Parts: sequence; structure tokens; C-alpha cells
Amino acid sequence: MVAGFIDAIAGGGGLITLPALLLAGLSPVQALATNKLQSSAGSFSATFAFFRQGLIQWHHSKWVFFLALAGGMVGALLATRLPATFLQIIVPILLLSVAVYFLFSPNLDGRERRAKISRNLFLLTFVPLIGFYDGIFGPGTGSFFMVAFVLLLGSTLVNAIAETKLANFASNIGSLLIFAFSGEMQVLLGLLMALGAFIGAQLGALFAVKYGGRVIRPLLIVMSVGMAIKLLLEPSNPLSLWILSLWG
Repeated sequence: MVAGFIDAIAGGGGLITLPALLLAGLSPVQALATNKLQSSAGSFSATFAFFRQGLIQWHHSKWVFFLALAGGMVGALLATRLPATFLQIIVPILLLSVAVYFLFSPNLDGRERRAKISRNLFLLTFVPLIGFYDGIFGPGTGSFFMVAFVLLLGSTLVNAIAETKLANFASNIGSLLIFAFSGEMQVLLGLLMALGAFIGAQLGALFAVKYGGRVIRPLLIVMSVGMAIKLLLEPSNPLSLWILSLWG
């Protein structure tokens, strides 16, 4: 519910849910799979709303969907094949990296920009790459898509938001399909998380209208760094054992 609250205001709710699942004792793959179930519900809801408002044109955006879907499937497939120790090492590093990104991410406005690359090149490179990241890890994916659509493709903020929702939903569904057959997903937990995220998002929307996201963004960064440090300090984490061995 806290993640849904934060996500509705500043984005990055996965930076709360994924490490929280790890701290609750789930394995890295179980945490990724379960988190993907609840995030897919939220991304579907948002995408459906944009479709109903006519902001997503299927004939224009269908390749965004299919290429993000493929990227998400490949990323999730790799996540289920990687050794658990590798994920224990890489997840805290990715958490810190995404927190740094949120700290220094550009402030986007509504004006249209000049495209830096062609749409076809963008579709063949950045869409599946960000989708792949969503499948293998996930937190911050929506923000990455948003910045890419605006800064690289020159989209207006409204169009970027609409296509970001579609791309994020596609990569979520692609990775969810792989995780569903992995046997690692905690279905009841994921459904309960989806309910909590929905309630939190409703409260977050009300808070955003009244206070804005100025308080939430720094809080998101601090909590992400704190959780990454907590995961690194776990005695079973190979990276922390390696650091301790260097210190003698």
C-alpha cells in the first residue's frame, strides 16, 4: 500500500515492493515473480484507461507493445536461469543505481522536442532493452520509458505517458508469462499486494493533488538506498562476504 501511494505521486513503487519481498525472506526469483504479478495489475489498469480516452492508437503503437513484450520475456527467462547468488549480488547494486537515477533524472515538461533518433531505430533498440530490464529486475522501468520517449523520440509528455503505459504493461505481461511457468510466483501474496497497491494509489492521488510529490521523491531515494544497504549487510550475501574478505 505504501508503494502504491508513492508510485501514484513520484513513480518507482517497485523500489519499495521488491526489496521488501527480499527482506521478508523470499528468494530473488520468487520476489521478482511475485512483484511482477502485482505490478501487472496496476499497469493494465493504467493502460486500459489510456485506451478508453483514445490516447493510445494501436496502429501506431503496436510495435511498442510487441517489442517490449519480447524484451520482458527474455529478461524474465534469464532471471529464472541465473544463479541465486548472482541475483543476490546484482539486486542491491541495481537498487542503488536506480536511486541515483531518480536523484539526477531530468525534469520533463510538456513541450515537444526534436527527435534524436528515428522511431524505427528507437523501437528496435531502446524498447526491447528497457523491456529486458523490466523482466530481469523492474523498478524504475516506467521512468526509463518516459525519459526515452521524450528525450530520444521527441514525444510530447502526454504521448510519452500513453506509450510508456503500453510499453510497461507489455513488458510486465511478457515477464509475467515466463514467471508464471517457473513455479516461483507466490500467487496469493501477489494478489494481496495488488489490492494494497490499488488502495495506496487512490490515497496517493489524493495526496498528490493537495501536496504534490516534493516530499515523496526524496523519501523514495532514501528508502531505496537504505534497503539496498540492508540487503548488502545480510551475512549470506556473497558481495558482503567478498567485501569483508578484502578488509581482512
